[in-house]
Amino acid sequence: MFNFLSESDETASPMNTSEQPEPTTPRIHLAPGDITGLVLAGGRGSRMGGTDKGLQNFHGTPMALHTLLRLQMQQGGWVGQTLVNANRHLAAYEAFGAPVWPDTMNDYAGPLAGFLSGLEHCETPWMLTVPCDTPRFPLDLAERMVQAVVRSGADIAMAAAPEEDGSVRSQPVFCLLHVDLLASLVAFTQAGGRKIDRWTGQHHTVLVPFDQPGDDPRAFFNANTLSDLQALEAP
Repeated sequence: MFNFLSESDETASPMNTSEQPEPTTPRIHLAPGDITGLVLAGGRGSRMGGTDKGLQNFHGTPMALHTLLRLQMQQGGWVGQTLVNANRHLAAYEAFGAPVWPDTMNDYAGPLAGFLSGLEHCETPWMLTVPCDTPRFPLDLAERMVQAVVRSGADIAMAAAPEEDGSVRSQPVFCLLHVDLLASLVAFTQAGGRKIDRWTGQHHTVLVPFDQPGDDPRAFFNANTLSDLQALEAP
């Protein structure tokens, strides 16, 4: 459950009725279980020869299942439910034990179509999106995203992480979204919008850096090819 509270809600000290309190930034409160984790596995896998990425093995486990399990293992217990967005081999994905929902948009419209499908079926106040092809994503991803939205009052938290060239860049497919954004996303996609950052740019979005000491520098590296996947399996 989430609530919007002002600083004055948290203090019980008496106040002079002749003075008006200064306006404060609303705060967002989340409880463990308030997040649905969404595995994005609905792409064409074009750079992997058209194979279904989510069903390729990472250390002997299909990447989508590995991602699903990693969401369920998130620190703090923030992720209470999980969903999978997939457009092929639905029976194989259903065998992983989480509800599977294909895109409602046609022609493999990209990850934003997965966001839309997830938000349409999300039963918690927040949804955390994770692609199936980034198997080393942090186990404290949800916790740090939650901390960011609580601190900032944002509607969206987006991860930012080091690239191979050393620069820190946003990772738009890793987002914590409030479910009230569904109507906005429907309007954006119906108008032809397909770029995640153009949609998130319409809302209060906070970037969450994962470049701190102790963070895995390869946590957000994704497997576009089978050789990429083999490289990610290396210690």
